[in-house]
Amino acid sequence: MTAEPVQGDDSAVPVVEAVDVTKSYRLEGVTVDALRGVSLAVRPGDYLAIVGPSGSGKSTLMHLLGGIDRPSTGTVRVAGRDVSELSEDDVAQVRNATVGFVFQAFQLLPRTSALGNVAMPLVYRGLRKAQRQRVAAEALDAVGMSHRTTHRPSQLSGGEQQRVAIARALVGEPAVILADEPTGNLDTRRGREVMDLLERLNAERGVAVVVVTHDADVAARTDRVVHVRDGLLVPA
Repeated sequence: MTAEPVQGDDSAVPVVEAVDVTKSYRLEGVTVDALRGVSLAVRPGDYLAIVGPSGSGKSTLMHLLGGIDRPSTGTVRVAGRDVSELSEDDVAQVRNATVGFVFQAFQLLPRTSALGNVAMPLVYRGLRKAQRQRVAAEALDAVGMSHRTTHRPSQLSGGEQQRVAIARALVGEPAVILADEPTGNLDTRRGREVMDLLERLNAERGVAVVVVTHDADVAARTDRVVHVRDGLLVPA
């Protein structure tokens, strides 16, 4: 581990929290239970991994924690607010102010520069263009990408694209970064660099980091590992 992460405060109010949540889908007339009663709290400064095989429910849990989706039953709180009691617009505002997302496939706008991609979340906060660009440039500098601000995703390596994605997650000063397989599309060296960066952000800024992964080496770098199988939390 390249940096000693800030330890989560067990007494602190969770940044995001799931309480006895279930999530079911209807696929071709069949009900699929993706989660079957899961509780998990992420507190300020936490650094943890959610681990499980494909189809275990780990990404579904991340989407619920981030307010991207809503549970079938149970409670999800983002910044202490029950998402079931909020409108879609209110959920989006709370999510934008609290959570930064990093995805395996980067999900950058292909025709937009690195600076423009990172500035995008700030549009929804009503910042003027000059201010958005200044804040985005600072976020890119924080991830070592200040020399690539004008480059589009196709002009960047996979590792560089993920750094831009992390800058985009960081730009709103979130309380938690949820990273879904952030090293999945990277070679070993680039993957290690991305994990080094997430650890540094956790250590230096105190932002909680949750990594969803099937990679045991990635999970071993975190302070806490949560195992998901068949929609349930299970012992290691």
